[in-house]
Amino acid sequence: MSSALLPKPQMRRLLARRMKLHLFGAFFVSLGCAALYKFGVAEPRKRAYAEFYKNYDPMKDFEAMRRAGVFESAPPK
Repeated sequence: MSSALLPKPQMRRLLARRMKLHLFGAFFVSLGCAALYKFGVAEPRKRAYAEFYKNYDPMKDFEAMRRAGVFESAPPK
């Protein structure tokens, strides 16, 4: 058998080359996940909170909880 039939295996810098490939891949995957979370979860949540507090009346909510007997220091009327 001739040794020219089989290519020589790469013995130098194999780990460095693979690490560079995986590092770039992991960076872009994490960047994509961060963007998906920001625009898929965080932004809709901020809009929902803004919409809720746009017409929220804390005194009305307090009176409803007071009538329900939630507070010990403010007995229901």
